[in-house]
Amino acid sequence: MKPFEGTFESLQTRELPQWFEDAKFGIFIHWYPASVPAYAPLSEDLFEQTTKYGEETAFRESPYAEWYVNSLAIEGSSVQKHHAEVYGDKPYDEFVTEFFTESQQWDPSAWQELFQASGAKYCVMGTRHIDGAIMWPTSVHNPIKGPAYTSPRDLVGEACEAARNAGMRIGLYYCGGLDVTFQGLGYNGWLSMFLATPQTDEYAEYATAHYRELIQRYSPDLLWNDVGWPGGGAAAMQFMAEYFNHNPDGVVNDRFDMIGVATGTTHADYITPEYSSGLTLPDKKFEVCRGIGRSFGYNALDDDSTYASSEELIQLLINAVADGGNLLLNIGPTANGEVPELQQQRIRDIGAWLNIYGAAIFNTCPHSVSSLTSSDGRTVRLTQDRNGIVYAIIIGNSPHASITIEGLPQGDIMLLGHTRPLVRDGNTVSLPLAPRADIAFALRIAQ
Repeated sequence: MKPFEGTFESLQTRELPQWFEDAKFGIFIHWYPASVPAYAPLSEDLFEQTTKYGEETAFRESPYAEWYVNSLAIEGSSVQKHHAEVYGDKPYDEFVTEFFTESQQWDPSAWQELFQASGAKYCVMGTRHIDGAIMWPTSVHNPIKGPAYTSPRDLVGEACEAARNAGMRIGLYYCGGLDVTFQGLGYNGWLSMFLATPQTDEYAEYATAHYRELIQRYSPDLLWNDVGWPGGGAAAMQFMAEYFNHNPDGVVNDRFDMIGVATGTTHADYITPEYSSGLTLPDKKFEVCRGIGRSFGYNALDDDSTYASSEELIQLLINAVADGGNLLLNIGPTANGEVPELQQQRIRDIGAWLNIYGAAIFNTCPHSVSSLTSSDGRTVRLTQDRNGIVYAIIIGNSPHASITIEGLPQGDIMLLGHTRPLVRDGNTVSLPLAPRADIAFALRIAQ
């Protein structure tokens, strides 16, 4: 295969690796020093707030606990008030030290068991967020903070091992566009955030050295960059070519240069709509990303009322896949690496559903008819596998012994999880159990 060059024309010739198209469901992990204070206001998601109240209010009252260090620097923010009341003038550096101490207690085998229970096919582990703290024992220390900002334990490597032992592909998150130890604090809107990406040669060399080290140490199949990249799309595509030539099966997201991707000047394998951002591009692979709550990082204020329900998350997965995308669902562990029980419950519920109905999700593509409606008003999403088998996923349980769906594709029908064919009369299908109590159930149609 001819090596890729760092140009839009060259990179656009590559096809999306089939593994990512087929994977559909991944687990995201945000585990950083901000999990020590573990605080953010329980507001609406960041994009809803931006629409309703404007970006300055949204950033000042950001629900993202992993942004604690930046929210702390915004005058009048809830985080600033909380910090003064609970911690006084305690510097964020002390949270970094405490996190690296707490994380020594982490048991990666518990993550491995949760990964296996989830049914997810890939995992994206965080390696460095906006605070600049480094989650693996790098040889390239933060030039401002020094080795104190480097984990003595290989949190990244052990997470990768746990995920691979669970049969998952590995992706790595790195915030290439922001490191507040370089460019300072207090960005309070989308433009100021994107403009905050350090553009010095020092930072570009630092971030590139980190990525090269991560690639050599952990051989990731996916690079999940965030916010931007020093030098923008032109510099990012040089690095992408280097990565693809190292790993032809690799995948990169759109956040090296989101504007360049949107305007068709920078390559990305897929785009990353977040929460209610609604970011999509015609005919472009996408991956919905969100936390179980309104934060990616752990927020100690979250409870059952602020987490999305298992039903909501399963429906999100169904709709994302039927529209041609993936779902990357985040867990936010506590400082010692424990995944909160309510987060685990959601993940396990999704896994239990996939254990029965996963054939309608994994290794599928959207059907030519994406959506139908049952006679009792429930949404039906359609997918199709490479053998031509169609799956009709009925969202919501059924109060009746049969279901009628106008436009249902022709063919013999089975209910996933059952071995006997169902009786069909035109568009009406008799169900083996009434009512169906599942959050959603799927019919297999052999044409």
